[in-house]
Order: sequence, then C-alpha cells, then structure tokens
Amino acid sequence: MKPYPEYKPIGLAWLPEIPRHWTTRKIKYIFRERSEKGYPDEPLLAATQNHGVIPKSLYGARTVEAQKDLHLLKLVRVGDFVISLRSFQGGIEYAYYQGIISPAYTIMIPDSCLIDSGYFRYLAKSPNFIALLQTCVTGIREGQNIDYSTLRRHSLPLPPADEQAQIVRYLDSMTAKINKLIRAKKRQIALLQEQKQAIINQAVTRGLDPDVELKDSGIDWLGPIPKHWKTCRCRYLFKEKNNRSETGNEVHLSMSQRHGLIPDSKLAERCILSETYVGGKLCLKDDLVLNRLKAHLGVFSLAQQSGVVSPDYTVLQVYKSKILPQYSELVLKSQSCRRELQLRVRGIVEGFWRLYTDDFNEISLPLPSLREQQKILASILDKSEKINLIIQQGREKISLLTEYKNALIAAVVTGKVDVRNIAVEAVSPEDLAPSGDPDESEEQDSTIPEDSEERKKYV
Repeated sequence: MKPYPEYKPIGLAWLPEIPRHWTTRKIKYIFRERSEKGYPDEPLLAATQNHGVIPKSLYGARTVEAQKDLHLLKLVRVGDFVISLRSFQGGIEYAYYQGIISPAYTIMIPDSCLIDSGYFRYLAKSPNFIALLQTCVTGIREGQNIDYSTLRRHSLPLPPADEQAQIVRYLDSMTAKINKLIRAKKRQIALLQEQKQAIINQAVTRGLDPDVELKDSGIDWLGPIPKHWKTCRCRYLFKEKNNRSETGNEVHLSMSQRHGLIPDSKLAERCILSETYVGGKLCLKDDLVLNRLKAHLGVFSLAQQSGVVSPDYTVLQVYKSKILPQYSELVLKSQSCRRELQLRVRGIVEGFWRLYTDDFNEISLPLPSLREQQKILASILDKSEKINLIIQQGREKISLLTEYKNALIAAVVTGKVDVRNIAVEAVSPEDLAPSGDPDESEEQDSTIPEDSEERKKYV
C-alpha cells in the first residue's frame, strides 16, 4: 500500500494532515444528539468496548441492571453511536441493536449524507481519535467522562462518499481475515486450558496414582476419592480476617480473573482507582482473597504479596498445618468444585449473585497429607509448564495480530495509506463478528453506572 500523492495540513493536534482532496467538518454538523425517553419495553443495552452496544442478555450478568424507572432511560437505535463512561479509553461504541441505555450516556445520530457509519465506526476506534477523546474528559478518576459540548467543537476528516465506502469495504475484508486468525488462536488456547484444567481436576480429586483404591467421599461434587484421603469443611481450613487499613499507604491489590490478585499498577487503565484505601481490608501473602460477587466464577486468588483490597472482598487465612495455600486454591478452582461454588451462591446483590462466607464454609474439600499435597503440586506444575508456554505463545500471536489490525485501521481511516484502487472480497456479517468474548479485564460499562448518582436513582 502506498500513501496518497498529496497531503495538506489541517492544524489538528490529533491529526496534523490529511489527503489533499479530503475535507474536514466539526462534529456538531455531522451528528445530532438523541435524547428520547419513554420506551420502558425496549431491551436493556450495554456499551462494551469489544462488542459495541449490544443487549445485556447477550453480555451476561457482568453489568448492573436497572430495575425501575425504565422510562427514564435513553432510546438507542441501530446505527447510533454511544459515548459511554469509558469512551475516553476505548472509543465511541456503535449500536448494533435497538434498546434503552443509561441517561448518563450521549447518543449520537450520524448524518448519512456526510459520513458513512462504517467509516466512523472504524475512525472512532483508532488511536488518533481516542487521543482526541482524552482531551475532552471532565471529572477525576472514576468520575471521568467525555464532555460532549467540548467534543462536538472538534473536526473530523471526511473523505469523499465513494472513498468512505471503499475504506469500509477494505477494512471489513481485512479485519474479517485477521479476526478469523484470532478466533482460531483463541479456540486453540481454550482447548489447552481445558486440557490443563482436566489435569488439575484429576490430580486434586483423585491423586496421582491411577490404580489407587477409592472410597465414596459422601460429597456430591467430589465423588470417589483415594481411600487414605480425608475430607474437611472449609470452616476448619480457613479463618476469615477483617483487619482494616488505617493509613491507606499499603499496596492496593485488585482482582483479575486471568492474573489473580495483583497491584493496581499492573492493571494499567483498566482498574478503577479509589481516592483513598483507608478502610480497605488488609491481607498477607498466601491469604485467600475472594471477590464475593464473582467467586463462583473463579474470581478469587492467593495473595502473592501483602496489601490492601476492597472492603467488599473476603480475606481468608489458610491453616497451613492442614492444607497448603496453593493446593487449596487449585482445589477450589477445579472444574468439579467450581460447580459446587455456583450452587452455593444466593441473594442477588446489586445485580450480582453473592457467595456468603457461611455458605463457603460449608463446602467440604478433599484432604491428602501435606506431603502428598506437595507431590500433587509438583506434578501439576511440571505438566502445566509446557501447556502454559504454548498458551503464552498463542496470546502473544493474538496480541501481534490485534496490534497489526489496529495499526492498519488507523493508517487507512486517517489517510496515511491509499486503498482506493485495491480490489477486496465481499464479507458476510458473520465474518465481521468480534474475535472473542468480552475479556475479563475489560472495564464493563453498566446500564446504570456503578457507584454513581444515576445508579442510586434507578437500581
């Protein structure tokens, strides 16, 4: 691909120059704002960075759902664009469905005579445009939001209509091919993870000897266990701790489903920072920390260092004289025990099921001797090492493909390369589907923003 023959400066900090025959126009002349309310029977929508604006029913129970006053939510129609609370991090979201969404969000209606929706859908996700959004932010930390009155005064590049359409056809074709490769890698990773989980599940519930004599454990989720093993309820293996930070000076740890309990600094912009950590729960290395709202989904981890965690988390001291901390974590995250955790949750709190400590304490775990626990851990580590290496290589490949896709989109929508005369293959809507499920590290936007005045009114 080659650049355009000629360029002209346009004086925008986020986009210094564009092809000579392109024009620019202020956002307020390209989009109208939609603020229609009074549609309580429309489906609730969620604004997601990876999938655009989609029904909450497709997104699962990862967002806070409005329960009343639905007539006060804003209507979104197919083809609209939504500025959500995290748009300054991931761009403006395209609406693939009609429904209603938080009144805190801004709904933009594109003028089809000026801009192709597909073109802006790609432009809105480019690093250049996100850099512009970050200059239009108001508020601090978790209260940050896009100031639309500021944004609408900025200008966008506008290629001729036929060129916009060609840009969309080209990018649709290329992203479809890249997404196909990414999906294949993700399927491979999923199979490897299933293989690893099967190894762990077998080792922590049956041991390492395939010929060992078994006995009925008397526990539904566990089934037969080696005859020489015992079982023990969690109340005798863990002790809940409720020590609180008085200064807030400790390292703040946040929960990631993939990485476990790690410092906020390693979560980069994904974590929602608090003004103060005073009153947070203190934990020590090897304490077991559970996110009570998501523990049944596997969102819990051993602390790898001391620090302070959310007061909403459960912190448990592990009785090391009975069970090794690393072994306890593997048992609780095993496929069999995960199903038991899911059965133990109850009482929807703020849109989520909650795992109460009393219910957790009643779960019985298999208990080999400490020496056998050590052997099981060593075996799992040895067998998992090669699988983990292949998984890591797959994730690195996905990262490279994603970087290439993002760089390509940015170059095309800002006029760095000329795709006018490139023949492209037609693609189906299925080919353009996102390359995977929402990542657990994604900061999911709520239908009613969590920890906000809007949420207090509607939830």
